[in-house]
Amino acid sequence: MTETVRFIDAISLVLRREMERDEDVLIFGEDVSYGGPFGATAGLSQSFGPARVIDTPISEGAVMGLAVGAALSGHRPVVEVMFADFVTLAMDQLVNHAAKFRYMTDGQLSVPMTIRVQGGVGGSYGAQHSQSLESWFLNVPGLKVVAPSSVKDAAGLLAAAIRDDDPVVYLEHRGLYWTKGLVDLDDAPTPIGRAAVARSGSDVTVVAVSRMVDVAVSASQKLALDGIEVEVLDLRSVSPIDWATIDESVRRTRRLVVVHEAVVTGGLGAELVAGVYATAFEALISPAVRVGAPLTPVPASPFLERLYTPDAEDVIAAVLETLREQ
Repeated sequence: MTETVRFIDAISLVLRREMERDEDVLIFGEDVSYGGPFGATAGLSQSFGPARVIDTPISEGAVMGLAVGAALSGHRPVVEVMFADFVTLAMDQLVNHAAKFRYMTDGQLSVPMTIRVQGGVGGSYGAQHSQSLESWFLNVPGLKVVAPSSVKDAAGLLAAAIRDDDPVVYLEHRGLYWTKGLVDLDDAPTPIGRAAVARSGSDVTVVAVSRMVDVAVSASQKLALDGIEVEVLDLRSVSPIDWATIDESVRRTRRLVVVHEAVVTGGLGAELVAGVYATAFEALISPAVRVGAPLTPVPASPFLERLYTPDAEDVIAAVLETLREQ
């Protein structure tokens, strides 16, 4: 049944549905029995009990280690990390253990766990609670990384992550939590590793991720008033990247802009541009342009936070730059 729900509610509905269909699905995290910081796990403890919805100590390393052990024992743990910034405290367990077991055991062991990581700029949470760290995870072999931008994909990608036999980092932007959209829990999970066309166009390809998809679509709608047709690709999967869809679009439009909220330096955009240059450089008629945040900590001031975060005008400027370069 299709219904209109908020992004955060889609996450909650899928968690409940997956726990109902598979008793090996467990929830780990700080205060998850009370709903966590934004209510994604509200009511699950009352329905499934403390043996499956487990409040943990305030120690991200211990939480991640517990989840890795549970996954190796046949469970499918879902770990909630309150803020993306706090995953720094659990990187050893995630990077050196969860991501490596399948390779190191020649496929004899797998770690079917999902790591829900909430982050992004918004709400004046400041430098220690607002980072976008997708490029860190992209650099780790053995990790899959997804970043939904719509309510439909929030549900579909979470279902896919929970059912996957490898560790999946599921990136949630809190700026999307209160957006609404249609979801049907009977739909098949969204395949990991496939981008989606958020808006078709013929003049420039804009590849965006997470909340920046909406920003890019808004920019494309404004540009369309001047006769500039922008194709917006929703990356959806940070790792693996859907190079085939990007390549097809770029060869058709012959121009590329990449948009993400993370800092430009060493970001996902650099990897995307390098990948396109390696396979489709001859198709481009202007240099690719990256749009992202400056290399500074995220400010807490609402005014500075708005200046820090890429917006539609930044995307428009980047698109026009590619059109000027002939």
